Amino acid sequence: MKVSVVSIVVNILLSVMKLLAGIIARSGAMISDAVHSASDVFSTIIVIIGINLSSRKSDTEHQYGHERMECVAAMVLAVVLAATGLGIGYTGVVKILSFSAEGIEIPGRLALAAAVISIIVKEWMYWYTRRGAERINSGALMADAWHHRSDSLSSAGAFLGILGARLGYPVLDPLASIIICMLIAKAAYDIFRDAMDKMVDKSAPDEVVADMRLVIAQQKGVAGIDEIKTRLFGAKVYVDVEIAADGSQPLTESHQIAERVHHAVEENFPAVKHCMVHVNPLPPSEKTKRR
Repeated sequence: MKVSVVSIVVNILLSVMKLLAGIIARSGAMISDAVHSASDVFSTIIVIIGINLSSRKSDTEHQYGHERMECVAAMVLAVVLAATGLGIGYTGVVKILSFSAEGIEIPGRLALAAAVISIIVKEWMYWYTRRGAERINSGALMADAWHHRSDSLSSAGAFLGILGARLGYPVLDPLASIIICMLIAKAAYDIFRDAMDKMVDKSAPDEVVADMRLVIAQQKGVAGIDEIKTRLFGAKVYVDVEIAADGSQPLTESHQIAERVHHAVEENFPAVKHCMVHVNPLPPSEKTKRR
């Protein structure tokens, strides 16, 4: 929430600054960039809504929680990001097809300065938001970070276009827009795919499952691991594991072994929301062989 509030305040101030600079310096590219920055406020509001909904506790109608709402927010942002990129690319293509050096008004230096400030601020916002997203494992916040990066790239394109116009090469503006469009589209695709993986119960990465196996095997009383399944649920992970234990021991001892495995997995892997453990009986003669 702190990251999102900072993002909204910075984007509002940046949008006003770029709009004034674009009007005073007679730069259409800078005015368009100001509108792009203003759209980031909308994306951050989506992030806030998504994170608030996903953090709600389980209820009778949603007994497994609401974590997937954050995936929905990330997918919405990915679509908005893709639309933004396509809009920038479309504008670039139209300008190239109808390019004419006649009648172009040369923008002032103020627009260049505003573009440089925007690049610096938005790149800082990208890394600031990205660190926050990685800290809480938030797909929606990561999508918002990439929205900041798209704005930084848009400002870079505006800078090149304004500089090119001042140097006598106005065609640089639409060319930069097309390249920026491709970069933004790639980021939107990656965000959408990650959110979709979390929506369809994709398993956790192989290296994470391997680490879980090591932790489980180290627990007292575990004679072997018969099966382990994982599934992503928003930013969380559910784990189902079947372990083998001495079949001749009392039920209470088997329960204690399962409890140790359950707590060990949840304590060593913070992203795990719940670990379900099933104990299979193992004859004492096979205990040493299975370990």
